[in-house]
Amino acid sequence: MGHLLHLDASARRGSISRELSRTFAETWRAAHPDGGYTYRDLAADPVPHITEAWTELCDHVLEHGITEIGRYREAVRTPAQEAAWAVLSPLLDELVAADVVLIGTPMYNFSIPSALKAWLDQVTFPKMSLAGRRFVVAGARGGAYGPGTPREPVDHEERYLRDFFKGHFAVEDVVFVHAELTNALIDPGLAHLRGRQADSHAAARLGVLAEAKR
Repeated sequence: MGHLLHLDASARRGSISRELSRTFAETWRAAHPDGGYTYRDLAADPVPHITEAWTELCDHVLEHGITEIGRYREAVRTPAQEAAWAVLSPLLDELVAADVVLIGTPMYNFSIPSALKAWLDQVTFPKMSLAGRRFVVAGARGGAYGPGTPREPVDHEERYLRDFFKGHFAVEDVVFVHAELTNALIDPGLAHLRGRQADSHAAARLGVLAEAKR
């Protein structure tokens, strides 16, 4: 059965990353008709940035060695912390309930959108484990950043997310599917790359379909 948490982070309503994540979600839901589904649009409904009160919650959790996510509420002691918890609590509930976390995101300026970073900051506490869950990132990039390309060293999107999910959340099952060269669709100077862009897009679509059926 399972439960899918679906996040989108692109500022473009008609983006390729949204298309790919939607394809995954529709296919997954068809394959798991009894599964749960939660959707959050991080661009249309932004998650607030963390506040000093949030950092106090984090400090309390760390100081008292709290590693069980269900005990984080014990850190709330002041009205400001209560307000911070009111923002955080539903986000954590959605994440903890998920068996599969699907993130549709573009690469912005070699990294992730600030909307996605704000969500990550809100839901992340010290020594927090999400082991056993599966993370799928359906992405789009304006250029080419794959292995062996000149821009591979400046890919701080996949590298950051992979390191974060595995290194911080202890998640081993992390999959990335990217459509690249999307700028070729709008930049006349890249028009000669439109064939490669179409191939990359088609491969990404097949990739998310295959991952959704796992």
